[in-house]
Parts: sequence; C-alpha cells; structure tokens
Amino acid sequence: MRIAVLMGGTSDERDVSLSSGVQVASALRACGHDVIAVDTVYGVLGVEEEVQLLSGGVRPAPPEAAELASLDASHTVALTRDPALGDIDVFFLALHGGSGEDGTIQALLDVADVTYTGSDRLGCSLAMDKEVTKRLLRDAGVPTPDWMVGTPTVDEVVDGLGLPVIVKASGGGSSLRLVLAHDRAELAAAIEESRDWGDVVLFERYHAGRELTVGVVGDETLPAGEIIPEHEIFDYECKYQPGLAQEIFPADIPEELAGVLRSLALRVHRALRMRDYSRVDFIVDDDGQPWCLEANALPGMTANSLLPKGARAGGTGFEDLCDQIVSLAAARSSTHSS
Repeated sequence: MRIAVLMGGTSDERDVSLSSGVQVASALRACGHDVIAVDTVYGVLGVEEEVQLLSGGVRPAPPEAAELASLDASHTVALTRDPALGDIDVFFLALHGGSGEDGTIQALLDVADVTYTGSDRLGCSLAMDKEVTKRLLRDAGVPTPDWMVGTPTVDEVVDGLGLPVIVKASGGGSSLRLVLAHDRAELAAAIEESRDWGDVVLFERYHAGRELTVGVVGDETLPAGEIIPEHEIFDYECKYQPGLAQEIFPADIPEELAGVLRSLALRVHRALRMRDYSRVDFIVDDDGQPWCLEANALPGMTANSLLPKGARAGGTGFEDLCDQIVSLAAARSSTHSS
C-alpha cells in the first residue's frame, strides 16, 4: 500500500510525534509499503531529514512556547491537496497532543474522505478531554479517582480530595502540565501556575500505588505492563529520557489482576468510542484496587514506547504492529466502500 505517515504538528508533544512518525515510516517500509513521511507543518520530509530525526530522539524538555508559536500550521489544511499525497491508500497518524489528537485533524481527514489510522474525531476528542473521560468512565462502571474542575480554592480542594493531590490540564498529554502537590503551599503554587495553562484545570485525588498500562489493538488487549519511574511521578523526562524509568512487560502481577486490568482497558476503549488501537493507564493501590487514570487515543509509537512493548510481550514485533494498524484502517475503508 501507499501510506503517508503524518507527524510533527504544533503541540508541545511535537518532538514525541516526530520520533514516533519516523520510526513508524521505517517500520512500514520494512513491511514492503511505499511510505511518505509528512510533517504537518513543513510538508513531505526528505531522506536526510528522516535520518536526522531517527538519530535525534526526544529532547529532555518539550519545545518552548516561542518555538511552537513560530510554527505555521496553515500547511495542514492543504495536506490532502498536495499532489504527492493524491494517491495515498492510508494516512497513518503518528500525531500527539493538540489538533493532532483532539479530533481536529481527524475531522479534516473525514471531510476529505480519506482513510486514516486510529480513532475518529469523536473518539479522539473524548479521550483527549480528561474530565469528559472520567465522566464516561464513571458511567461505564470503571473506577477512576475522584476529581473536581474549575477554580476551587485551596481549602475546597483539600476538603474534597485531600493531600497530596494531582493538578493537571484536562487536555494535556505526555505528563505535561501536571503537578503533584504535597501540601497547601505546593497546591497554592500549582493553582497559580495553572492559570497560564490555557486549559480546564483538573484536580484529582492521589492514589499511591503501582502504575500499570494496557494496550488495545483491534478488539484485543495486550499484556499489561508496569512503569517504575525514577521520579515520584511518571513525568515527561522519565517518559522520554533513557534510564529514568523501568518499563516491565509483562508486568509481574497476579493473573487475576492482569485479567481485571485487560477487561477494564477494553471497556474504556469502547466507552470512549476509540478504534484500531489505544492505551489505557492505571494505578493499582496498596489494597489491590485499580484506578483508571486516562486513555490515549494516539499513544506513542516509537519502538520503545509502551504500546509497542506491550505488543512485543504478546508476540508481535514493532513492524508487524504498525502493519496491523494499517490493515485495520484499510479493512474499515474496504467495508465502507462496499
């Protein structure tokens, strides 16, 4: 098939997306596909640009706001009219954060009537908004930590959720704009900081425990994995810098707990109307109670990302995983056409 891998974008997860995209493009070529790598800001990437991105990795910190502001996103609108993309069979979305994961680009591709991987605009928008996600999880009977949103006072947060407490942007990803406030002073500072986030702020009860994750591909779950970060929480640096987190697949947990997590992950995937693939994150507290933290409609797709590691633990290598995701989208397109 002829495939265009869309990556980059203008969100603060741009670096992560570029790293995912070039690795996906390389994997799909190894499967025999004709692949074009496309930065949604700058257009089709040349061979040298891909090589440079493959060797570069993800920087320790996300791009600065000024750097992101300098990027011109207007090229995205013209992507489907680019002659180089006129005969694409499947668009593989390796985008993270911002308009690439909130349903905006998915809506554009729907209007253009092209086939793309991953969740549609509804699934992406539901999963991207953490507060909406939690409401839907609660309705689906999936345990999720108590929360509040808006502009509560320090006293209101402490009285309602206790300390420590998680403060995070409702639309954030890659653990950006996320703070663990241990006391009232840290909470007050986090509330002040959150005023500059430009997003709905979510306050969430903190449950100490083991962090686990389960991937979903098609309608099947992958083996659960455990994340053990060097920092107190699995932050941006721990996620993308070598040696700052242990990621154990399959997780060393009882089979019964693994089965519960996989069942919950599939329930979340369906409740949020996601498709093709996703990743669902949990905390399991000291009493063995699992709490769903969030779902990722377009999880990281480097060879060492959590979803590919889960697939590998289940017997599917990175190249085959990428090919399987393309096949799911192509099959959906074929069914729609018939």
